[in-house]
Amino acid sequence: MFELPSLKFKTGELEPYFDEETIRVHYTKHHQTYADRLNQALAKYEELAGKDLTKLIYNAERDLPEDIRLVVVNNGGGYLNHNFFWQILRKPLDNANAPDDMIIDDLFSQQYGGYENFQKLFTDQALSVFGSGWLWLAITPLGKLEIFSTANQALPAPDKKVVLCLDLWEHAYYLKYQNRRNEYINAFYHVIDWLKVDELIKLSGVKLVEG
Repeated sequence: MFELPSLKFKTGELEPYFDEETIRVHYTKHHQTYADRLNQALAKYEELAGKDLTKLIYNAERDLPEDIRLVVVNNGGGYLNHNFFWQILRKPLDNANAPDDMIIDDLFSQQYGGYENFQKLFTDQALSVFGSGWLWLAITPLGKLEIFSTANQALPAPDKKVVLCLDLWEHAYYLKYQNRRNEYINAFYHVIDWLKVDELIKLSGVKLVEG
């Protein structure tokens, strides 16, 4: 049975950028619903118990019975995407939240000319996502950074070593920001856990391009 991961922050600790009510509803209602519907679907087939969820979704046409395929893909994707999202958030710092003297900062400098330029690119792409979806930052097999989006609850492709993501579904921000997605995106930069991003880069096993 799939359960929600524990948050590493209390629901009110991302204030004033992400409000407590949104985090509470997002985590205990939306994320929990994805897990509940996923578990309900998989319970119909005992042979699927203990299977790797990511692989099941990637190989859905082959490995998932047709009557639960769409439910597992959609809700399993929502479950996994949110699992990743929570782990790259942290309590706001007293000073500006920037990835100074980190691996990711070096990559921003090499590829985008600095963190501020990355922010502009990431913000522009987030604003260009139509409807519901996610924006991701990944390390390519060549050691470069890549910004890309996925629609609805689709997972990033298997070859994407993702290190950062932003939930662009309205339920992630509407209670506080309504239709002002740009304000939500700007708030996001204040609660990114850059130490976790650096850890994910190291765990990716990708040899980074230098210079």
